[in-house]
Amino acid sequence: MSAPDWDVIVIGAGPAGALAAHQLARCQLRVLLVEKRAFPRWKICGSCLNGAALRALEEAGLGHLVDDLGGVPLERIRLGLQGRQLDLALPMGRSLSRGRLDLALSEAAVAAGAVWRLQTEATVVGSCAGGREVELRSGTDCQTTSARVVLLASGLGSPGLAPDLPIQTRISPRARIGAGCQLEAGVSGYGSGTIHMAIGRHGYVGLVRNEASDLNLAAAFDRPHLIAAGGPAACAAEVLAEAGFDPIPEAADASWRATPALTRRSTPPAAERLLLLGDAAGYVEPFTGEGMGWALMGAQAVVPLVLQGQREWSRDLERAWTRRHARLIGSRQRFCHGLAFALRRPGLSRGLLAAAGRWPALTAPLLQHLDGATLQRITPEPCP
Repeated sequence: MSAPDWDVIVIGAGPAGALAAHQLARCQLRVLLVEKRAFPRWKICGSCLNGAALRALEEAGLGHLVDDLGGVPLERIRLGLQGRQLDLALPMGRSLSRGRLDLALSEAAVAAGAVWRLQTEATVVGSCAGGREVELRSGTDCQTTSARVVLLASGLGSPGLAPDLPIQTRISPRARIGAGCQLEAGVSGYGSGTIHMAIGRHGYVGLVRNEASDLNLAAAFDRPHLIAAGGPAACAAEVLAEAGFDPIPEAADASWRATPALTRRSTPPAAERLLLLGDAAGYVEPFTGEGMGWALMGAQAVVPLVLQGQREWSRDLERAWTRRHARLIGSRQRFCHGLAFALRRPGLSRGLLAAAGRWPALTAPLLQHLDGATLQRITPEPCP
């Protein structure tokens, strides 16, 4: 029986997949990184890296990337709710477009020895001797390859799993739809270095300037209202008005994109020689760079298990990843879920904003938690 073609196949070249590919290639493993789109590409995202995300990059030896790419320091967050605003200092953070970050992380993986295959759709299929098979499609070309371990980091709504695999994705009945656009630097208002967060009855809009001074908009809206309002531009205008933020006329003519339902969970996040990470493992409405932090922390945390899986696979590895993911990322997602619950209730959220305005010290634990200050440092297992 022939050995698998690769030690690791990583499906998805977003932050989770690209960083995992980089770390594993540094361990001298044969890594194939597969991405269905062409790079660089724009992606709906808040473009914010919080302290947890920055520390994960630092621990991976890539802390210099954000500064090299011109990441904008984030110093404040401005909250708007029911016509009232509140400015808070941020512990740390950077704004950097996903187009530049994802490309840089993938190029770092290639420099470390990974093979990168773009514009290729991958589907995890059956098992093979000592590995897992993956079907690769690029245009009319279709082939099957295999790896000792497969990492699925394909993002929201792109599971890449054959129907017979014992993993189910459950979507929350009240899950909001993500939407976003990017406006040119000439758009007035909304200065650099600040996350502007407008909160409304039917969703929220986050606005931040990136390294090119373009204004990035990332939003989450209730699906019924998104349809009733006539699209994301109209929904965003409503939320900005409710929050008392300045209108952005240019957003009406912008090229908006939408995501699948945001809040979801894949159970379990593992199967035989297969581990899910990033958005593919589970997602909730994030705040101030939380989503990027989850992706990068997950990429670091999965490395020791992949290395163990090169020698021998067991159900213990699957259970270990389920526990590790729940402990490291699941708890933070539950926190964001609770915060989203509060913000959907006008009376409760109004009271919280008023209390924060009167006693700013109350917000310190919240901001430290969102920043990842309470996280334990991730120390990957040394390469064999």
